[in-house]
Amino acid sequence: MRLPRIACRPGSLAFALLYVSLLRAGYEWLTGALLRAAGYRRRAVLVGTGKHIRDVAHALIDSQHSPIEVVGFLAPAAVPENGLRALGSLSDLDRVLSSERVDEVIIADPDFPQVEAVELVDRCNQRGVRVRLAPSTMEILIHRAEFVPGQSVPLFELGPPVFEGVDFALKRTFDLIGATFLLVVLSPLLLAITIAVRVSSRGPIIFRSVRRGIGQRPFECLKFRTMHSDAEERQAELDTLNEATGALFKIREDPRLTPVGRLLRRFSLDELPQLINVLRGEMSLVGPRPLPQRDYEMLDDWHRKRYLVLPGFTGLWQVSGRSELDFDDLVHLDFLYLEHWSLALDLTILLKTIPAVVSRRGAY
Repeated sequence: MRLPRIACRPGSLAFALLYVSLLRAGYEWLTGALLRAAGYRRRAVLVGTGKHIRDVAHALIDSQHSPIEVVGFLAPAAVPENGLRALGSLSDLDRVLSSERVDEVIIADPDFPQVEAVELVDRCNQRGVRVRLAPSTMEILIHRAEFVPGQSVPLFELGPPVFEGVDFALKRTFDLIGATFLLVVLSPLLLAITIAVRVSSRGPIIFRSVRRGIGQRPFECLKFRTMHSDAEERQAELDTLNEATGALFKIREDPRLTPVGRLLRRFSLDELPQLINVLRGEMSLVGPRPLPQRDYEMLDDWHRKRYLVLPGFTGLWQVSGRSELDFDDLVHLDFLYLEHWSLALDLTILLKTIPAVVSRRGAY
């Protein structure tokens, strides 16, 4: 899957990069100078194994003006001998962050496992601890040759993929305008579906499914009812028929569906009431899809990074095969969206959702 490219003038891009870089460098230099003048140093824990972690530690410690104080290191499993203070393994992370009053964690290992890195970043972000990534030893030497004064090791910050400040304002404004527009335009269809659900079977028109939103907080996700009233009670007996992988539960010919509900599911029309969730601020037009409570309870820890942002009315899942993809593939799509978000990407996903729904690709 290829993400859309946003066209821009080379001159504007170069100016933006120079402007942002100068502001960032100026901010780092000024705050670093003020903190050093006050005698303050950030307490850092290194994470990794092998010789590289020792090189990074010595580069930080040997610098006279380094604002970082290395208090020790954590190893993924076995604790290597490298002359540094051993604080334990990654299982001790929460204890070390509290007892050592850690300000930041530096991943100083080019071979650090990807899954463990995702979990480490999430755990640190939840505690307000900054995570940074140190480059390889060769990159350290190269960068030192054209170094910005005041830093001894180039560090790349790995912040949580949250939407805040201007990004949040833009995305929220886009959500409000888009959801309002869609509700007005689709009002005749919404009325027709309401009547069809009412006359086709007993039960409420709107099904309120408790799902997890941003920060893993529960909320009522609204959907047109597509199943008979005893659907949740019957799910346990149908678990053996599940055709999806991981935490998902999907059956192509689900016997709990009503005739109208089956049609709504095929074209994803049952999801339209979630536009109200968007207006409430519980969801966004585009984002990771919210999972039912049953699926949420089966998630691995590394999957939960998707709950750092609002869940979406649609997302990369819907335009990339939906139920035809493995669950881990779907979660990786969520991560891809979080790392590459832009309003242009949101608009592209919304537009691609229409043919994906009409073609019924991967929907059941």
